Amino acid sequence: MSQTIVNLRYMVDDVEAAVEWYTKHLRFSLISSHAPAFADIKRGSLRLLLSGPTSSAGRPMPDGEQPLPGGWNRIHLIVDDLPADVASLRIAGVQFPNDIVTAPGGSQILLVDPSGNLVELFQPARS
Repeated sequence: MSQTIVNLRYMVDDVEAAVEWYTKHLRFSLISSHAPAFADIKRGSLRLLLSGPTSSAGRPMPDGEQPLPGGWNRIHLIVDDLPADVASLRIAGVQFPNDIVTAPGGSQILLVDPSGNLVELFQPARS
């Protein structure tokens, strides 16, 4: 089965703030918004579902556990010039919990969306 779009859901505290952040800083485009409950945005073949506390995905589990934003799972976006992207995002006030890390496969850094979800920017090593 072949699919050209990959869907990923992030729980967010504020759907409108999340849409603004992803479209402004990471070049996502808005597909639809049903704020304050839900919006979906797209970058390339990634469709990101932003689900707020009042969305159906925000409902508690039968045992009472509540879906929350954050954690170590993250979107991994490939970029061409990591230092330049980081510099412009820092000027824009985006939060980074670490500095650029370089390894044999490339360089990466994490940034944090308004709800505490992580996004990884990754520049592959040049061959």
